Amino acid sequence: MAKKLLPFDMADHLRSDAAIAEYLSQVLADGDDEELVRAVGHIAKARGIAQIAKDAGLGRESLYKALAPGAKPRYDTLLKVLRALGIRLQAKAA
Repeated sequence: MAKKLLPFDMADHLRSDAAIAEYLSQVLADGDDEELVRAVGHIAKARGIAQIAKDAGLGRESLYKALAPGAKPRYDTLLKVLRALGIRLQAKAA
């Protein structure tokens, strides 16, 4: 008898600021730019795409498009979204 797998949605696991910070820190440490865009999308979904789009000064559809798989959002767009999410990036010596 085959077992049915349940769908996994990362946004369901990003319920606290600490979880979001840890997740984003791991993605940044890996250094994969496509994964960073995906992670920001998961975080935006967890917080509510419509509100994040509004706070970032973007249309909801534009935000979906910017964070879609394979998208290459502009740096300023990504920064607007991060600010709307309440996320501040810091540089640290390696």
